[in-house]
Amino acid sequence: MGEILHKTRNAPVEDGPELSAHRLDVRVRCAAVPAWRAIEEAEPEFAGRVRRLFDAGRHMTIATLRADGSPRISGIECEFADGDLRFGSMTGARKGADLERDARFALHGPTFHPEEGKESEWPGEAKIAGRAVPASPENGDEASEDPGGEMFVADITEVVITRLNAEATKLVVESWTPQRGLRSVERD
Repeated sequence: MGEILHKTRNAPVEDGPELSAHRLDVRVRCAAVPAWRAIEEAEPEFAGRVRRLFDAGRHMTIATLRADGSPRISGIECEFADGDLRFGSMTGARKGADLERDARFALHGPTFHPEEGKESEWPGEAKIAGRAVPASPENGDEASEDPGGEMFVADITEVVITRLNAEATKLVVESWTPQRGLRSVERD
């Protein structure tokens, strides 16, 4: 694990018969920003509920940042595999370009409305925020060269479940960060 997320350096790159120097953006996983495995180990019950909420549907929504800093919302699929949260982008897609330029993202799981009269049974919705790291052999990914697009693994900065309390009278926001762990807040 590295100590930084982004590092830019001059590196010789083979360009035909001669070598030329160019800027190479290298991203490494940051030990201070955990993979999904760390959340499962720190808060297994909470992580299990987040997984069930994400696994309840196939289609998620991801927010990335455009070159001008404005938000972009895109549909996406993701998977939890080998202790990581992974997601991809088709070759040439804008969300992939956004993540290459600025790795920050927010991922929202599938959303289902509470049933009228059964609001207290609503499991809620889950969100995960962090930084997308291109999958590569350096961060433990064997299959980083997907001909259909780019694959990313998530360094996670926050995980949130929003649900209703047992009486369905208050909103309950449970959130986890690496710095403060798990906390829960009720709101009217």
